This record gives sequence, structure tokens and C-alpha cells, in this order.
Amino acid sequence: MSSEYAKPLPYITDDSRPFWEAAKDHRLVLPLCGDCGKYHYYPRLVCPHCGSRDISFAPVSGRGAVYAFSIQHRAQGPGWTGETPYVTALIDLEEGPRMLSNLIEVEPDPGAVRCGMHVEVVFDDVTPEITLPKFKPVEA
Repeated sequence: MSSEYAKPLPYITDDSRPFWEAAKDHRLVLPLCGDCGKYHYYPRLVCPHCGSRDISFAPVSGRGAVYAFSIQHRAQGPGWTGETPYVTALIDLEEGPRMLSNLIEVEPDPGAVRCGMHVEVVFDDVTPEITLPKFKPVEA
């Protein structure tokens, strides 16, 4: 954990607070609709599937597969200086939603990352207040 984290941090709203509080405890929870029974991501008060406002947060497995990825070779700002290249990825979670995150513990090389690669969530305590969910490859 670094007290001098230089990258942008998430803006926590009342809608997203349960997600970020769980992440701080190294747990992944997602909004779950009480009417249609589907999870969604990003956290919001209205279900994007059916429009219901009957939303609660429920734990998910944190397992999924890479849907798409990009290898960043340019620093996107001062906070990324010296950290390139790195991998950003869209992750299809087992429960259905797709999350954008970083893929870690893998070479940032097109020969090492592939669509369909199995991943699981890990947590990065970037500040005392904020923990970011990231993903690492796992065996299928």
C-alpha cells in the first residue's frame, strides 16, 4: 500500500459505497436485482436489465474470463510514469457482468494474454481508504 498513490481514485457515491467497502475487505460484491435476479456492474440504483429499483449487493465468485484486452505502452498521466507496459482488460464474470480492470501477474505481451484466459479477482490496497479489484490468470 502506498500513501502516495498518484493515479486517479474512484469517486464513491451512495450507490457504489457497498462495492467499495467490500473491496476494502477483499470481497467482491455486485448489485443484484431482486426482480429479475441478474447482477450488474457498475453499481447503480436502477437495474439496467429490467428497470427495477429493488437492488441489493451480493457476493460473487470473482472468477471469470478475459473478453478483450489492451496493452498500454504510453503513460496515461504522471501516475503511470515508469509502469508501462501494463494490461487493461474486460472481464466476463461467471455471474454475468463484464468489468473493466487491470490484469496483473502476466507478461504485458500479446503472446502471454489471450481472450478466454481464466482469471480471478485480487485486491490492491492502493490507499488506506481505497482498494481496487484487479484480476490475475488462473488455471481453468
